[in-house]
Amino acid sequence: MQQMSDNDRIVELLARRNAELASLLEIGKTLISSLELRDVLQSIMSQVERLLQPKTWSLLLVDEETEELCFEIAVSPVARELKGIRLKMGEGIAGWVAQNAKSLLIPDVAKDTRFARHVAEEVDYPVSSILCVPLKIRNRVLGVVELVNTRGERSFADDDLPLLEAVADFAAIAIDNARNYKRVSELVVTDDLTGLYNARHFHELLEYELDRSRRYKNQTSLLFFDLDHFKSVNDNYGHLVGSRVIAEVGNLVKRHIRSSDRAARYGGDEYVIILPNTGKLGAESVAGNLLERLRSHPFVTDSGERIEITASFGAATFPDDAVDRTSLIRAADSAMYDAKEGGRDVVKTFSGDATKIMA
Repeated sequence: MQQMSDNDRIVELLARRNAELASLLEIGKTLISSLELRDVLQSIMSQVERLLQPKTWSLLLVDEETEELCFEIAVSPVARELKGIRLKMGEGIAGWVAQNAKSLLIPDVAKDTRFARHVAEEVDYPVSSILCVPLKIRNRVLGVVELVNTRGERSFADDDLPLLEAVADFAAIAIDNARNYKRVSELVVTDDLTGLYNARHFHELLEYELDRSRRYKNQTSLLFFDLDHFKSVNDNYGHLVGSRVIAEVGNLVKRHIRSSDRAARYGGDEYVIILPNTGKLGAESVAGNLLERLRSHPFVTDSGERIEITASFGAATFPDDAVDRTSLIRAADSAMYDAKEGGRDVVKTFSGDATKIMA
């Protein structure tokens, strides 16, 4: 009878190892099949859920700016409440694991002083045991995976740690790959000085928005502007100061347009902004606001001397002023030159003969 019991344990152990190997193989396939981070992480964690059977689990990532842990994915009855919570490095079990880059198995959190009870109380979810491992790559912690409580009579065991750590390594690779891919992709489409889109990608974005306008029968406006007398900035203060001004203008534009708007550096000191679902009055309002921001922004030289920066804005609207991408660009550009000829530091909307612009 004892022999049968030992055999049963061996069979159970072999079955578990086979399941673990199958899961790791599935995770490996997922890693090379997609760069969509959330899809990859969901697939990885579904394997963890199948093997270790936690009642709830979370994947927390380190915010690179604040160095806080935030819930990226949470599978829990209180997932919505967890989404807004952030943990400082060292705070709670997850914060301790992230700070120390070491795994923890806590059979009874009531006996562990590192447990952040206020989080469990805030989301009203009872926590008894935790298994938590860091997501590490090249000696850098990207986040943690945290499993909370278990289903049935089974509890987390020491031999669960190596499996979860192996899965965490895969997850860290996926996160690193996705972030590197995003950085490379951004370099391809962005202007390195301003961080805005570059001129080539601007044309693709504008074509996309005009297609949407045709499909949904709404308006898209385009703003063209360049900085007034910018050559004198370079001549008087040097090209380094000039480049800094161009970059600051780009940052100012990014801060004061909607998330749905698309801004690009067209070349030199020229900028363009695509305003989806926006008519002429809306475009004038956006341009007027940006012009006021430029007038009041404290542009300064290396010695702290104030530089007055203004711009000439031109606005045109599809389909009122143009039938396609090229004619809309021409119309906005024409309006901008009207602004320059009209004394600069002003906003002009296209009011010419559209048929001539389209020719």
